[in-house]
Amino acid sequence: MFGIVHFEFFVVAVFLLNVTPGPDTAYIVGRSVAQGRGAGLMSALGISAGCCIHSLACAFGLTALLAASTTAFTVIKFVGAMYLIYLGVRLIFAKPAADAPVGDTRSPSAPKSLRQLFLQGFWTNVLNPKVVLFFVSFFPQFVATGSEHKTFAFLTLGAVFVLMSMVWNSFVAWIAGSVTQRFSGKPSVKRWLDRGVGSAFVGLGIKLATASR
Repeated sequence: MFGIVHFEFFVVAVFLLNVTPGPDTAYIVGRSVAQGRGAGLMSALGISAGCCIHSLACAFGLTALLAASTTAFTVIKFVGAMYLIYLGVRLIFAKPAADAPVGDTRSPSAPKSLRQLFLQGFWTNVLNPKVVLFFVSFFPQFVATGSEHKTFAFLTLGAVFVLMSMVWNSFVAWIAGSVTQRFSGKPSVKRWLDRGVGSAFVGLGIKLATASR
């Protein structure tokens, strides 16, 4: 179909990749813990938008050019790592607002607008060079070499990937937000949840910074 081969294996592989925890999952859980389901869902939407950018870049060959450049890979790697560490540190050291109503444990440093939540999710995904390498190494395996519709095939696979990722990430946001609501009246418990998620961010950032191509 339009140059796509082994589509059923692609779907299974994407599902397994989605359920494997990574920076995107950690970010969605972190935002859901900090601000609830709505923030997590908006973050998931931002991450899906980032996947759209990767899909388009892969379809038109830009991802391959970027992956071939050691300098570009290194720059994106360190920028992405610093961004994850920055988000993690903010969660670890953020304090509940002193004048917040009882039960409101949102930190003053947490994103306040939907736009900020969307953009943070977007950049968390776009600035991960491993995602670039994933698209350029994974997607071509499901496109026939002699196909006359390679671009359309890549776009179709990208659309399926984004849709499946959005469904899974929304599920993660919903579950994380539901768990957080149970601790809405216990600031000390939520504080430790924020620290745990923040530490995971820092760990992922360090892991990304030390990753090789």
